[in-house]
Amino acid sequence: MTVSSIFSQDPAKPFQLVKFLSWSSLVLIVGMSIFIVVILGNYAQKTVVEKDKDFALLLSENLNHQVFQRFILPTVMGFGEVQLEREAQYERLDQVVKSTIHGFKMLNLRIYDLDKEVSYSMSESEVGKTDLAGRAVSEAADGDFNFEVIKKDVSLWSYFQLQVPEESYVLRTTRPLRTEKSLSEKNKGKIIGILQFSQDITSDYKTIKYFQGIIAGVALLSSMVLFLVLYRIIVRADKILADRIQEKERMERLLHQNEKLASMGRVLSGIANKIKNPLSTIQTSARYLVKRFQSENNLEARFARSIFDESKKLSQAVDNFQHYAEPKQPRMEKVDLSGICKDALEFLEPETRNKRIQVKNNLLEGISISGDRELLFKVFYNILLNACQAVDPDGEIILQWNEQEKMLQVIDSGPGLDRETKEKCLEPFYTTQEQGVGLGLAIAENILKNHGASLKLENAKQSTGAEVRISFP
Repeated sequence: MTVSSIFSQDPAKPFQLVKFLSWSSLVLIVGMSIFIVVILGNYAQKTVVEKDKDFALLLSENLNHQVFQRFILPTVMGFGEVQLEREAQYERLDQVVKSTIHGFKMLNLRIYDLDKEVSYSMSESEVGKTDLAGRAVSEAADGDFNFEVIKKDVSLWSYFQLQVPEESYVLRTTRPLRTEKSLSEKNKGKIIGILQFSQDITSDYKTIKYFQGIIAGVALLSSMVLFLVLYRIIVRADKILADRIQEKERMERLLHQNEKLASMGRVLSGIANKIKNPLSTIQTSARYLVKRFQSENNLEARFARSIFDESKKLSQAVDNFQHYAEPKQPRMEKVDLSGICKDALEFLEPETRNKRIQVKNNLLEGISISGDRELLFKVFYNILLNACQAVDPDGEIILQWNEQEKMLQVIDSGPGLDRETKEKCLEPFYTTQEQGVGLGLAIAENILKNHGASLKLENAKQSTGAEVRISFP
């Protein structure tokens, strides 16, 4: 099977393929955007961290030099040894440290002795503690440098709100505190303590995150715009194609149905003409018998009334067949719409009385339209008869007129229209009534079409029943 043959069988398949490709493209673009953002973000983070580490290394070298030159060397020369238990020595060291780190985002600074006890801290409450030293201090005691980035729990949404809390990212540097040659050449480079300090590098990470967000936002926005434009075109084209396919199928069904109905109409017309004359004789005879036995209530009178009633129903069915098979062309003249509806309601009065149906005729007098009074009477009779048959006892039928849209609305309180009934109710010979032939609405629609009017059935919005809308030109 060739590609052209596949597409000829289902014209919607090319658009299904385009839809798939558009969604795949969106996923690919978004995936690549995320991948690029992650790669660039990680590279930027590594670059910034390396920069911060280099800066921390220089700061630690300066601290080592300042502490040794300005505190340890003078203290040893003046007091013979360093004893931070003495308040004067501690204050001197504190002055040296604070003057060296002034202007830097230093959160804390500790100096451990070789026994891993805190000898000095910017937070005096930590002095003397031995449980603060970790693996980094142990490695520094062996001469290693250690850099550690400490991250607090930060939600991703906080970056978009520009509210990343301070101290969310902290760089902690741990290095040995060594002697310099100023003391003695022999002891140069000897480890005399461990220096550890923490710096707030949140602003650097915040910049990186904003950078990532801008890249991601631009990439996603551009891809979404392109996708939406493409998808809108596809959806529009797909809808047009689907409508054309649906219209083609509807026209094919309608043509096929009209061919069948035309043949059936010719047969029904011939049958109706043959039935009508004998039926007229039976109906006339039955009417005579009904009048003769009018004052009696015996078996003969009941038979006569039964024959007359059934012959009326059969005559109505034959008339419907003839009206459908040989529709009359309307004689257009000014007619009173409210008067025609009133006549149809009076004709149906026995039906509404037996079922105790409340009819609300909200039509004002003097609604003038152009049409054939006899044919329009048949339209409204059939529609109102359907409404009477649809509602339960003690139900309701409402007639109202929309002057702005030139539309008559017939609303009933029946069960409404299901999907199948709504689609087929205007088709000839489709009925939900046991005794109906299904021509009432079909005849009404044909008559209205010849009047330039339209018939539409919907489920009523203000009740559970159905609503018939007749729009006049």
